[in-house]
Amino acid sequence: MKKSRSLADGSYKFILSLFFLFVFCGEILAIKPVPKDMVLIYAGGAHRGVWDKEKFVPYVSMKNEQGKNDWLFDGFLFLEIKNGKGRGFASYYEKEGARKQEWKKLLDDYFTSGQIICALNDCIGNVRQQKSGKFVKRKIVIGLPEPIPNQKDWGEVDGKALDFSSTEDRLAACRWFIDYAMKKFKDAKLKNLELSGFYWIAEEATNSRELAHQVGDYVRIKKMNFNWIPYFRSDGFQEWKKLGFDIAYLQPNYFFDEKVPQERLDIACKLGKENGMYMEMEFDDRALAKGGFAYRLEDYINAFDKYGIFANLPIAYYQGNTAFYDLFYSTEKVDHALYLKLATRIAQRQNKYK
Repeated sequence: MKKSRSLADGSYKFILSLFFLFVFCGEILAIKPVPKDMVLIYAGGAHRGVWDKEKFVPYVSMKNEQGKNDWLFDGFLFLEIKNGKGRGFASYYEKEGARKQEWKKLLDDYFTSGQIICALNDCIGNVRQQKSGKFVKRKIVIGLPEPIPNQKDWGEVDGKALDFSSTEDRLAACRWFIDYAMKKFKDAKLKNLELSGFYWIAEEATNSRELAHQVGDYVRIKKMNFNWIPYFRSDGFQEWKKLGFDIAYLQPNYFFDEKVPQERLDIACKLGKENGMYMEMEFDDRALAKGGFAYRLEDYINAFDKYGIFANLPIAYYQGNTAFYDLFYSTEKVDHALYLKLATRIAQRQNKYK
């Protein structure tokens, strides 16, 4: 008994030493498992289309060569940058910042029966009826609006009107949103989904250096992950751990402008590796044949092969509005072939890591 106790104490001390090693080296360990393939779903603004269960079909699974369903994305990031009526959910998108009523409506819409997150749950349920074997709940990440600095008309929390010139008040708004999102998710009883974390919508650290870390601490208290996807060389991207994020993906920002050379992908992949970041794949509806940008999506695929990203790292997928869906349903053979090329890789990654 004495010897066993000694071994147990030794194991405990070893684990404790590893914990402090990670902490003092600046490493932050994700609390929840990280999705291997997380697609960005922009939803909630008045200018967006409808996300029903049929819309999610090409994202949830694909038919393999044997005619059976293979799972696709295991992570879904739901976010919005503006409400479509003149209010923005982060700095610079609109002249006016979104208020509490817009923040609340966003979450209410996300969890309306038959829509958005609830629709995704229904779509996954349909596939599960056709597919046997082990199932792992798909992970949901919810975009957390940025309390825009100096905004004074956001609204109240616990009877106090918040003034976003105060970091304390900005934090109070974020805490309210996190709590409300978790309540909505719990009340929705979505048996095919797991709320995995929150995503900081602001893509640079300029306006929120101190705040981001405090928000991250609160997210971790709730046993969730705090996610970030900064744009290429944005202010603070190299400091993502110090800023309080658990998970960070780097945007290469190559797809969108033909003036940006292919070398950008090489630089971005190396930067991501140097800074311990995952990567984002980027495309929009111009990836369809009529848009003429399919070759740029192909460049991402080739670069992610070259640098071992497909083989080794989690990936976030920016698709504009519904480009992945549009590729699937396009009547152009080259478009559907491009969908299959990317979807097959995702399915292979899911089969590898399941």
